[in-house]
Amino acid sequence: LADFVKLTGFLLASLFAWYLGYLFAAVVSEESLSASIAYLQDIGKKPVLKAPVPKRQKCDHWSPCSPGSYAYRARSGGGKEKLAEICFEDELCVINSTDHSEEMVTFIKSAPQGSLLLMVTHDDGSTRLKSDAKKLVEALGSKEIQNMKFRSSWAFIAAKGFKLPDNIQKEKINHSDNKKNRYSGWPAEIQIEGCIPRNLI
Repeated sequence: LADFVKLTGFLLASLFAWYLGYLFAAVVSEESLSASIAYLQDIGKKPVLKAPVPKRQKCDHWSPCSPGSYAYRARSGGGKEKLAEICFEDELCVINSTDHSEEMVTFIKSAPQGSLLLMVTHDDGSTRLKSDAKKLVEALGSKEIQNMKFRSSWAFIAAKGFKLPDNIQKEKINHSDNKKNRYSGWPAEIQIEGCIPRNLI
């Protein structure tokens, strides 16, 4: 008798549970049920926020130049592998380390009025640039060309026939120092960059 009562109770409980499930399915729509399940699955998940990929600017500037300006960047060489580079309006020129002192003098002298001149070193500009070249660069406004030492990293921007804005960095130099050099026997590369108003050139 006891087993019969247990069996009867089990059958009644199963029947009651099935009936409740049937009522629940009839009352709750399939869309609501799917939404509830999805919500439960999302509990515990942390939202992942992704910042938009920044748009690349001309000459790899962090912020763009105004429509009325030219973008430029002059970066010296660093070590044996990283060659010097000059970028103007996203046109890149990679500069190899060779002796072009005479060609440099000829180029500067023949450059027309209204020319923008960007200069950088790689390896040793202190000995490869001859005295006449240094004097010519100094006449363009360089304050560091005569202070250059062995393997100094140097970058300079000059204007021929017009004046550059006072708020731009025109020159930068980094001397070799065995205690601070980034590379073996070489100082770290340096760069100057900015925007030049088009109406000046």
